[in-house]
Amino acid sequence: MPSSTPRRIACLQPSATVILAAIGELGRVVAFTKYCADVVPEVTLQPHTILADSWTANAEQIIAAQPDLVIASVPYQEKAVVEILKAGSRFLGFAPKTLADIYTDIAIIAGAVGASDRGEAVIAHMQRRIEQVRAGTAGLSRPRVFCEEWGKPLITSQTWVAELVEAAGGEFLGAPGRQISAEDVARMDPDILIAAWCGAGDRVPLEKVVHDRNWQGTRAARTSRVYCVRDELLNTPAPTLLRGLDALAFAIHPERFDGAEGIRQITGVPSSTAVNVAL
Repeated sequence: MPSSTPRRIACLQPSATVILAAIGELGRVVAFTKYCADVVPEVTLQPHTILADSWTANAEQIIAAQPDLVIASVPYQEKAVVEILKAGSRFLGFAPKTLADIYTDIAIIAGAVGASDRGEAVIAHMQRRIEQVRAGTAGLSRPRVFCEEWGKPLITSQTWVAELVEAAGGEFLGAPGRQISAEDVARMDPDILIAAWCGAGDRVPLEKVVHDRNWQGTRAARTSRVYCVRDELLNTPAPTLLRGLDALAFAIHPERFDGAEGIRQITGVPSSTAVNVAL
């Protein structure tokens, strides 16, 4: 094995941990965030250090873990990137937007640990599964879908989610990754509403969201097609997205796809006089 291959990796983003697990290299991860452990619980079974994430990175923490490679996201806090650089370890920073970007990130991480063939196999598997779902929705109606990754302010899901919605047979509404008003969403009158809030797991309060935003009159609310999809299934740019794709396919075309894990449907549309319960 080349001496340049990192043996001690610090992951400051869950997607890197997922990718390393998918290519069979999780044993190299010696430090990670609590969010990484949420998505890949088995990483906690080996000796490890818990680190701050890509938003709040701390140089002293990273140095103490003695990594020879740090992997993190870079589109967040500039000062967090400065902290990572101060730690002095080799650094891979990712900011994917599309599925193509994610495939490239997988290839880069796999190449960095000498597992390029396994990385290509993971990419090929993702591509095959996405195309299988796309083929399964050919010729079907295309419901209009609004997906959000954040509730306050209201932010539309990322481009890779838009691509998955299209593959699952839906029409993605809004500009990916951009802030939008609740009023604009109501005017678009989506057939399906999907909330996958960063860091919220599956705890998005759907009834409260519909009530507080006055979305009771939308087609999605009137037909109870309002869903919460677990955060990591749509917001982690990694092979985890295939589970998110299954959830989207079920939400968009339940007549064609079976129920999926990690998705929860609204139990009832609140009236305009419903009590506004605090989050």
